[in-house]
Amino acid sequence: MNGDRTFSSDAPAVAATGLTKIYGSGNTEVVAMRDVSLRIERGEVVALLGPSGAGKSTLLTAVGLINPPTVGHITIGGVPVMDGAQPLTDLAAFRRQHLGFVFQKANLIPFLNAAQNVQVALEINDTPPRAARRRALELLAYLGVADRAGNLPAALSGGQQQRVAVARALANEPNLILADEPTAALDSHRGRQVMELFRQVAHERGAGVLVVTHDHRALDVFDRTIQMEDGRLESERSEKI
Repeated sequence: MNGDRTFSSDAPAVAATGLTKIYGSGNTEVVAMRDVSLRIERGEVVALLGPSGAGKSTLLTAVGLINPPTVGHITIGGVPVMDGAQPLTDLAAFRRQHLGFVFQKANLIPFLNAAQNVQVALEINDTPPRAARRRALELLAYLGVADRAGNLPAALSGGQQQRVAVARALANEPNLILADEPTAALDSHRGRQVMELFRQVAHERGAGVLVVTHDHRALDVFDRTIQMEDGRLESERSEKI
């Protein structure tokens, strides 16, 4: 399946239907996610809540094409990337070019400075070094850490590292940003700052953002919250009136 690579500005950041993930078979079969449907618009920031083992990370990695579902349909920016049990043939390249990821730990390359950590995400997609450097510095300035561009990760605070990680996720102007517990290692103040960054990125850059979180202190930042339990989406509510 190669899919139509023409992105539509009217299409949602992601639309997924009937996502099911099964591990093992027979007596060892485990259904980690069952018949999940999800839609996130461009410019929308959504929180995914639920207890440990609810299937949140399974859903995130399925939508992010890291661990594709056993069956289901996924379109990103209007481009079909999963049709039934048949994925796009070049998922790795599609991920690099159109998706952004932020995890609990910033996972910055320790021997590269902040600017280089963002720049490498561009160069791996064949952006010329000078243009990659310029965009990296622009993104660090946008996220308020331009003065740390030359610092190695070890010289950055946890909050600064996550800002660099967000800049890296934004490098290739993704349709969709996926974040898995991005504030778990931060105190409440820095954690809220990072959550507010996701709202800023969604609203100003037009990306869809899905954040898995256990942190209920900053839920007012989100446009919507979705509850997941036992591998299913249980409920949803808007945080904005």
